[in-house]
Amino acid sequence: MSLSRQKARLTIEQEPFLVVRSWASGCSSGYVIDPHKHAWHQLVYACTGAMTVYGDRWSWMIPPGKAVFVPAECMHSIRMWGNVAVRSLYFPASLEAAMLNLRECRVLSVTPLLRELILRVVEWAALDSRNPSHKSLLDMLLIEMSIAPVVPLMLPLPTDSRAMAVALHVLACPSGTETLYDLSRRYGAGRRTLERLFSLQTGLSFGLWRQKVRLLDSIRVLAEEKSVTEAALSAGYASVSAFIAAFKHTFGCTPKRF
Repeated sequence: MSLSRQKARLTIEQEPFLVVRSWASGCSSGYVIDPHKHAWHQLVYACTGAMTVYGDRWSWMIPPGKAVFVPAECMHSIRMWGNVAVRSLYFPASLEAAMLNLRECRVLSVTPLLRELILRVVEWAALDSRNPSHKSLLDMLLIEMSIAPVVPLMLPLPTDSRAMAVALHVLACPSGTETLYDLSRRYGAGRRTLERLFSLQTGLSFGLWRQKVRLLDSIRVLAEEKSVTEAALSAGYASVSAFIAAFKHTFGCTPKRF
């Protein structure tokens, strides 16, 4: 369950002039925020712990030190892994996503400066456009968000109902040993049909798609302060060195550095 929640220090008179809102919460592992959407753009930052964000045809793993940008009106849900310190900023939909150089959900690497800007907004609760110092902070915040490195922590999901059923099965148990033939029999679709659907609708073969599921899930294991060996076994790798090589190839750094 959620452990704590920030109480906004705002007045009704400020409402028309707010250009950023904030929300802070501490959540325990396994806590789920059900599917919902916001009228404002949202930046969700994980100070500690990890989150899985599901939305539209994608899912994103958000490890500590990363954030996900969610455009206004995008339906999404969030699951927490480990003890998560969440810091969220909300920007009015009138602030075009193009100004942020962001038009769709994506995971951002939070630089030290961006982190301090996020925490300062949370400390102030919101930014008021009538306040010169607030406006200066907003300008810096938008610049840092627009240039923040985008990290490949998203997973495309198929749209076909049969392929989606298989995808959800794998997501529920990433280390499962079922072959695609086993899954095709279970969900009433031919193996070749599923291969074709995954390739067309996710841009990845089923094998590569499942490998990325397992590597993304290993981030969750690491976020729960387990060892690299445990993360490797959870991802279905018998060899830790092979896991480290695959992790580095996918995410650009070793599990320990990540």
